[in-house]
Amino acid sequence: MKRSQRFLRLALNLMSALTAPSRKRWFIYALVALLFVAGAWYFSLKKKPEGNRWGPNPAWAGTGKSPAMPVRVVKAERRDLAVHLKAIGSVTPLNTVTVQSRVDGELMRLHFAEGQWVEKGQLLAEIDPETYRIRLAQAEGQLRQNQAQVQTARADLERFQLLYEKQLVTSQQMEAQQALVREREGALASDQAAADNARLQLAYTRIEAPIAGRLGLRRVDQGNLIRANTTTGLVTITQTRPIAVMSTVPEVDLPKVLEPLRAGEQLAVEAWDRGEQKLLARGTLTNVDNQIDLATGTLKIKAEFPNEDESLFPNQFVNIRLKVRTLTDAVVIPSAAVQFGSRGTYVFVINEKNQATVRDIVLGAAEGLEQAVTSGLAPGDAVVLEGIDRLREGRDVVVVTDTPAANPAPAPVVRKKK
Repeated sequence: MKRSQRFLRLALNLMSALTAPSRKRWFIYALVALLFVAGAWYFSLKKKPEGNRWGPNPAWAGTGKSPAMPVRVVKAERRDLAVHLKAIGSVTPLNTVTVQSRVDGELMRLHFAEGQWVEKGQLLAEIDPETYRIRLAQAEGQLRQNQAQVQTARADLERFQLLYEKQLVTSQQMEAQQALVREREGALASDQAAADNARLQLAYTRIEAPIAGRLGLRRVDQGNLIRANTTTGLVTITQTRPIAVMSTVPEVDLPKVLEPLRAGEQLAVEAWDRGEQKLLARGTLTNVDNQIDLATGTLKIKAEFPNEDESLFPNQFVNIRLKVRTLTDAVVIPSAAVQFGSRGTYVFVINEKNQATVRDIVLGAAEGLEQAVTSGLAPGDAVVLEGIDRLREGRDVVVVTDTPAANPAPAPVVRKKK
């Protein structure tokens, strides 16, 4: 406060000394005086800071050393690491059939419900069979008539044979009778084929499932007059157990897939949802295409899944993880701990003095958030995972753990007597 009083007294003296000059000059000097007064007031009220963000009287104050950096570390582990190739896949049914009628007629009955699972040979629908029963009866009647004619011709041929041996008929008559028998037998074969065809047409009035699968939506209602081999059909059957997934792998990754596949190994495949949060199904790689797509530089692959719970749906997009190999006894660390710089790849390791040291490493295969290290680290090394930004060689650190503090026991409640 004494300092402010001195500045105020000085400002008043200046103002009194400036009364003689002109009014414009007096205004300028008065403004300067007011600025001095404001500055004195500001410095008199400003307080000195008490300590700093490291607390009052830190241990390292006056020593010239930097404070210990809090860091979070993770131990390098030696274990097996599975290496996968990732791709986008499309679920494709192994078989899809549009159920159609092979004969014309009125759709009498439907024996299925939409979305139902059906087995091969299960009855799906019936067409009015009366027309085809009549045709079968006509064909069978003609067949029986020709059978009788064939029997008569054969009996006559036997009698002609006896007469011919006794030279009572000429060879010309004998040959004519033989030709008649062959003619009757040919007509009999034709009638037999017509009867079989009529019987087959009658059987087609019962429409059965050609494969096992899941039915789609019904396209024709009962009572409609339908025709054979229409493009729409009655319903579609899709085989979903098992089911396939089509995907692609880049050309540069082909050796990783082809070498174990040609060696007879079964490559495991996992199907994940779009967010790669939920595992949908597990299967195996079954086939690869025979040529590379020139436009994309990729090769198509096909994996098969049992899909017993039908978690995979036809035309669904999924994320594919193809396991191509397993690194045995690999040193594994989180990928976030790896740093990249002009010196190459390196990590910060905490030594026994709680100091950070730079360790050059050689990277191996990566899988998700994990990284294999082929050189530079040993199992058990404490690698810095968080707090790397301000680290340098030899800096002191404080390792932060995730162990939560124990919750204090609640104090007992004391009730006052009334």
